[in-house]
Amino acid sequence: MNTSISAIIGALISVMLMFNGTLSAASGNYTSSVIIHIVGLVFITLVMLINKSKIKLKKDIPIYLYSAGAIGVFTVLFNNLSFLKLGASLTIALGLLGQSLSSIVIDHFGLLEMQIYKFEKRKLIGLLFIILGIFIMTIY
Repeated sequence: MNTSISAIIGALISVMLMFNGTLSAASGNYTSSVIIHIVGLVFITLVMLINKSKIKLKKDIPIYLYSAGAIGVFTVLFNNLSFLKLGASLTIALGLLGQSLSSIVIDHFGLLEMQIYKFEKRKLIGLLFIILGIFIMTIY
């Protein structure tokens, strides 16, 4: 089930990147980022109203966890900038490489209060394939 959901998320990210990049080309990077996040706010508000959910802020949540919203803004902005210069496939491939490398570091050292999953050398094979794919995509 989680594998299927992750594959769907990957497909949605590709579509989202294309929509965001095209909107950015039409309206500008900053304007498109504002539009994207306002639409997201409206949509999640509707979902919460339909599900009768309430916003629950807890006092024991570390303050740095709230920075995810700012990271989301920069993710959209940087994806929009990259999309216009690199296209969808290379932007996503480079993003996946960055996600893979940072998640390996986070897992290996247990950063951000995560459980430790030590790096295994066999993961290098996958990373090398990703890097080789990006290299080939860049050349052709």
